[in-house]
Amino acid sequence: MFSLANKTVIITGAGSGIGQAIAILFAKQGAHVEVFDLQQESAQETVDQIKAAGGSGNATACDVGDYAAVKALFDAVAAKHGKIDILVNNAGIAHIGTVLTTTEEDMDRLHRVNIKGVHACAQAALAHMVMRKNGVILNMCSIAAQLGLADRFAYSMTKGAVLMMTYSIAKDFIKDGIRCNCIAPARVHTPFVDGYLAKTYPGREAEMFQKLSEAQPIGRMAKPDEIASLALYLCSDEASFATGTNYTLDGGAVNLR
Repeated sequence: MFSLANKTVIITGAGSGIGQAIAILFAKQGAHVEVFDLQQESAQETVDQIKAAGGSGNATACDVGDYAAVKALFDAVAAKHGKIDILVNNAGIAHIGTVLTTTEEDMDRLHRVNIKGVHACAQAALAHMVMRKNGVILNMCSIAAQLGLADRFAYSMTKGAVLMMTYSIAKDFIKDGIRCNCIAPARVHTPFVDGYLAKTYPGREAEMFQKLSEAQPIGRMAKPDEIASLALYLCSDEASFATGTNYTLDGGAVNLR
């Protein structure tokens, strides 16, 4: 079950964290994985892990907010492999702040990556998927799209947009044999979390890590591999009846608070 053999997959923001976990798992399941990340070195690190495990992958530096560059890169993948089967729109950036502390520059930066980046990549992938009447798009959303989280004004706004883009894509292209879903995780233990704690709470990292963990009803943060497992299901043929849905993976954060 859950084989991705002979599938060509593009995963954005796959140089670390959730994206890296998804890339490694998809390659293990037989996919050829195009690892896109803003940093070429990070993308290559993921591909090195994929190849060390016997998988197939390629590393590419990509700024998802650059429409022309995105189109050129997606077209190149399609030309080389003959198709794009799966897109995982994982690239995204976080921001902490209220409506009063969020600057115009903050808004522009979040909008460019978290909204325009999803649009640009989906647009570039769909151009090829529609021709083949087949394809899967998976967007990385967040429980921030569903809940009022403190100090997450701009981030929540962008994830709300991702949720609605997911529904729109699913609706508009269902007759073309294309499925689109999103995953809404709660807090996931990624390098971003470690960096945030080191910067914000120097010397108190362990204490604050415990507090952040206990904020989830289940008592811990998610692991990137757990998000990757759900992503694998949603992008596999076993999920052929699943489209237009937001899959919350949150340790009870939404319903058990």
